[in-house]
Amino acid sequence: MDDLSTTYAHGIRLAYRTWGDPGAPPLVLLHGRGSDGADWAPVVPALARTHRVYAPDLRGHGASEWPGEYAFEAMRDDVVGFLDALGLGPVALAGHSMGAVVAYLLAAARPERLTALVLEEPVPPDPAVPPRAVPTGPEGGETFDWRVVAAVNRWINAPDPGWWDLLGRITCPALVIAGGPASHVSQDGIERIATRIPGARLVVTGAGHLVHEDDPERFLAEVSSFLPGPRRP
Repeated sequence: MDDLSTTYAHGIRLAYRTWGDPGAPPLVLLHGRGSDGADWAPVVPALARTHRVYAPDLRGHGASEWPGEYAFEAMRDDVVGFLDALGLGPVALAGHSMGAVVAYLLAAARPERLTALVLEEPVPPDPAVPPRAVPTGPEGGETFDWRVVAAVNRWINAPDPGWWDLLGRITCPALVIAGGPASHVSQDGIERIATRIPGARLVVTGAGHLVHEDDPERFLAEVSSFLPGPRRP
């Protein structure tokens, strides 16, 4: 099915979509800022052939609750609560951009919850130069809380440099996908993320920031060959 379901996790309501055989290995997809779980539509049909796919709307996005507080640590704990609420054991976890930051924080804090990690265009914890503008009010018409933009831009402008050390705590197999020169995210920073995660594999594409959307074939080729598939008798 691809309609919305809801659950409560870490004290807030989260909406999510599911695809694939309920008995298949679980794969959780975390979208980027300003999107929602439907953002993964270009690649879900192929991923759902081998995995039970879950795509939650992160807090402040889509049909999930908009609580007004958007620290990355809170999003990380939301996802842990989501796994608990759905009774999911170790899962493969993939994240894009903001969702990739949430994913690498979770992988560092709760390595026992993951079987594999995919980071598509993860944002490095280096200060933005020049700093990003921090909005002070809504711009109107969004399907996400404008305060997410403010919170994430504050983090981008002054991230905790200690987060680089967290990457060394990740123990599951990891694939890092970069968009190449067309992306606005520092490619040197993404390469550094890959080198900090023990044993991580780095793939550089020419698709820009939205690899899964603008080059779904390449994305699927890399991810499908990387993810552990269904167990065979």
